Amino acid sequence: MHGGPATAVVRGPAGESVVLLSGELPEVLTEDAVTELMDLAAAILDTEELELFHTCLRTLRAGGLRAGRHIQVGGAVMTVYEG
Repeated sequence: MHGGPATAVVRGPAGESVVLLSGELPEVLTEDAVTELMDLAAAILDTEELELFHTCLRTLRAGGLRAGRHIQVGGAVMTVYEG
């Protein structure tokens, strides 16, 4: 967790990786935001998971970040929730 908008990378009940962000959902996921998320994720994800997470973030960047959107990359599913 860091200051400013709260961000965390944690393990869910089934052991899955969960990224929690506070604040408004950005329309565009900037390179700086991706770098910050990767730095945070590196604290909990193993190398293979980190590479997959980066691929998912790049895919989300390409298609836009919006609530309800989900992508599937290499068998992993990333879903954007807003609540």
